[in-house]
Amino acid sequence: MGTEAPECVPERPVRTRLRAWVQWAPLVLLTLAVLAGAALWFAGVSGAARLVWAAVTVVALVPAVWTTLRQLWRRQFGVDVIAVLALLGALLVREYLAGAVIAVMVATGQALEEYARRRATRDLRALLERAPRQARRRTADGGIEVVPLDAVRAGDRLVVGPGDVVPVDGTVEEPATLDESVVTGEARLVGRAAGEQVASGVVNAGAGFGLRARKNAAESTYAGIVRLAGEATARKAPMVRLADRYAAAFVPFTLLLAGAAWLLSGEFTRAVAVLVVATPCPLLLATPIAVVSGLSRVARRGVLVRDGGSLEQLGRARTLLLDKTGTLTAGRPRAAETVVAPGGDRDEVLRLAASVEQLSPHVLAAALVRQARERGLPLAEPTGVTEEPGRGVTGRVGGRLVRVGQLDGEPPEWADRARERAERAGLSTVWVSDGQGPLGAILLEDPVRPDARRTVRRLREAGLTRLVMVTGDRPRTAAQVAQVVGVDDVIARCSPGEKARRVREESARAVTVMVGDGVNDAPALAEAHVGVAMGATGATASADVADAVLTVDRLDRLADAVEIARYARRIAVQSATVGMGLAVLAMLVAAAGRLPPVAGAFLQEGIDVLVILNALRALGGGLRRREVPPHTRELLDRYSGEHGGVRDVLARLRDTADLVATRPDDPECVPALRDVHRRLVDEVLPHEAAEERQLYPALAGPLGSDEATSTMSRAHVEIARLVERIGGHLAASPDGRLRREDVTDLLAALYGLDAVLRLHLAQEEEDFFSLNPSDGEASPDR
Repeated sequence: MGTEAPECVPERPVRTRLRAWVQWAPLVLLTLAVLAGAALWFAGVSGAARLVWAAVTVVALVPAVWTTLRQLWRRQFGVDVIAVLALLGALLVREYLAGAVIAVMVATGQALEEYARRRATRDLRALLERAPRQARRRTADGGIEVVPLDAVRAGDRLVVGPGDVVPVDGTVEEPATLDESVVTGEARLVGRAAGEQVASGVVNAGAGFGLRARKNAAESTYAGIVRLAGEATARKAPMVRLADRYAAAFVPFTLLLAGAAWLLSGEFTRAVAVLVVATPCPLLLATPIAVVSGLSRVARRGVLVRDGGSLEQLGRARTLLLDKTGTLTAGRPRAAETVVAPGGDRDEVLRLAASVEQLSPHVLAAALVRQARERGLPLAEPTGVTEEPGRGVTGRVGGRLVRVGQLDGEPPEWADRARERAERAGLSTVWVSDGQGPLGAILLEDPVRPDARRTVRRLREAGLTRLVMVTGDRPRTAAQVAQVVGVDDVIARCSPGEKARRVREESARAVTVMVGDGVNDAPALAEAHVGVAMGATGATASADVADAVLTVDRLDRLADAVEIARYARRIAVQSATVGMGLAVLAMLVAAAGRLPPVAGAFLQEGIDVLVILNALRALGGGLRRREVPPHTRELLDRYSGEHGGVRDVLARLRDTADLVATRPDDPECVPALRDVHRRLVDEVLPHEAAEERQLYPALAGPLGSDEATSTMSRAHVEIARLVERIGGHLAASPDGRLRREDVTDLLAALYGLDAVLRLHLAQEEEDFFSLNPSDGEASPDR
């Protein structure tokens, strides 16, 4: 037992640094040898100079021959055979300087490839280096022991010290400040309250805190990320394998051209010159450098792609299929509206329901409890709680019997209207009743992600031509979501087997990507060319079969990955095409006897360096969205957080409008109208005015112009006009009763304001707040 810090981030060993130097050692030594030969040449010792250059050629030739023979033994026929023939030919015709330059060229290409690979995979290696190996666990006697990570089990109580990496997925036992950038890509600190869940791999950036383990280490989030990181560069991309397939045509073409030059001219030197300039480094190095660079960039964006082949396929994709729940929608229900019996109190109905549901593990129960806590409602501890699967939960709150779930018996008229409203809107209904009957209904929605529509637009701009939503949900609900996000087709009531069949059919027509989050999506993900799992939701089964995992709960990371993949593939093809084109031209000039081996070697060296540097461009660029300055992010955070209060006022506004519509003579009508008008004036209008004054000007840069917010500004004007109109009706009712002739116009203002405000909030969240990296968007490329 002890309290020493668990091992989480080992120091980088000296031998690792030495490997970084060793990668350049062959190039440095060969270059120095070539320069030494040049010095001897200029000193008049030409024999010694030629001997040094010949030695350099032999030193490069021996490992190249061994590598080529090993490939041939494995029945692999690659383009690097040309480098061997070029080195061998230089020795045969005694063009030792040409051979030495080829040797430097090959060493340069290898060193640049290793440098690019190390730079491109440093983020993936960082995941492995940061993997926690031990954890602090509380003992039965109140002490703390350091145990191997494999010894931690679900339910264990752990201690996470300052600077420690959270070892397993768990629940925070006290407030904590965390750096979640490794898992989410968000380069900022996040506060977590007691009772909130955290993922393994995040760093404690504040004081120590207690953690209740939910999973063991092998099943936790970070372990899955590390497994993917370990595989991320283990395989060659199809573009790289394609280079070897090109060898079937390129190598014979090179040998035929070299042989023809020798046969027609009688000069073997011409054949050697052709082989020298034919050394295909653009194909051997440029494509893997670009692809591995793309892998690194998408990893920094919070998307772990299993291998280069998957990234290359992602860059070629034309069809995208998306699950609805948890992918296009948040996957976590929220209380959209509370409808109460005449004379009822909305907050009291929600408080009673949330109090009873505190002990239920159901996802709808969590939504009710979360909504009540967000509103600051005091929850009571329930007693005598029983749960009947499929029916609901019953318990006592302050001695009062409360039932939450389905409605028994014939519903009253108000409840019937609430049920019809929920069905039309595609909402789920949870009824709250006591011993006398229903008290109210809480309408729950699974909201469309704010970034979903913007992501769909970006995916179309990136080249995807067919986007389809597949879901097991009802056709009406599915159609509403599809209309909001703007997909081409929707397939509802889709079983897991049907999803897999649909993906298989689409894959037969075009390169297809499937995005899902649940266990039921795993078969469909396996059928797609590229399966993408929403890994941040903890869908282990879908992540295990996926080719890529979004480690943050943000759909727009998929658009980032597609744009980066297409850019990396374009750079790879461009580098290979331009490099090989220049090489072929140089080969023709060499065959004509206009390019001696030495000059050809220097020319080929220049071509290689050019295409490799071009391939390194894949480490940056290709993304269409603009960077949001830190100050603007803070404003987006602030005003996005205020939307919760505006939605609460909206719910009151709808209740008041319904009251005016159904009972305009009710004595409660004008007081309710005055209360909602006061909240509109005191809360909503100042929020809109502050956005106009501070947020919208700050968004001009990221959005490209001042005009980008003009439609939102026009909505502010309309909101203020409707609030003033409602105030005018109140001023015309000093006796506390509405005039019959004013009711129609008042209802138009109330329902109109409700519609305008809802649309305005949705547009802001889609167009503005989806820009904010703090809501999940990755920081710019480092």
